[in-house]
Amino acid sequence: MTQTSILVLASTSPRRKDLLQSHGFAFEVIASPVEELNDQSLGPQRMVSENARMKALPVAGAHPQRVVLGADTVVALGNRILGKPRDLEEAAAMLADLNGKEHTVHSGVCILHLATGRETVFVETTRVRFRNLTQAERAAYHARIQPLDKAGAYAAQDDEGAIIESYSGSFSNVVGLPMEALHKHLVPFGIQPQEPPAEAPLP
Repeated sequence: MTQTSILVLASTSPRRKDLLQSHGFAFEVIASPVEELNDQSLGPQRMVSENARMKALPVAGAHPQRVVLGADTVVALGNRILGKPRDLEEAAAMLADLNGKEHTVHSGVCILHLATGRETVFVETTRVRFRNLTQAERAAYHARIQPLDKAGAYAAQDDEGAIIESYSGSFSNVVGLPMEALHKHLVPFGIQPQEPPAEAPLP
């Protein structure tokens, strides 16, 4: 592997790190110093794409020979964007609003290689329907998954059939990184898995 083909994840998200590792990618994690936008007026798709690019830019600027990956994921109920809850009260309110309904999950992804001026930005959307849970069941679910660092106050990767009734689209996108689309978009940058992907866990 050449220096210019080394992948950098501009995120400290353990879920994105786990996804890249389980799909066989070699990469380094370098945290982005950028504070995410949280502007409902942008709409979910524009907001995640802008956040992804904002996260990737400073890391790519410091490492122009590296291929840098930035990403952002939000949950949307209609036109309302649900990011990471500020506290447990807001987390409980989010889950109550999503209860028994269908919502969308949008991930924006930016891939940058400044040395060659190559840039790709794309957005992946998945539709998710929740089960109809009682308040006590929702509280027990939150006690198990610790929702404060999770968009929409739920954890798809730890669902185990507890809350997701069905979904349409990429499941890894709901976790935080649309791996199917990412594979395709990384190829022009010279990035491919170094090992065969691990068997994906069932949702």
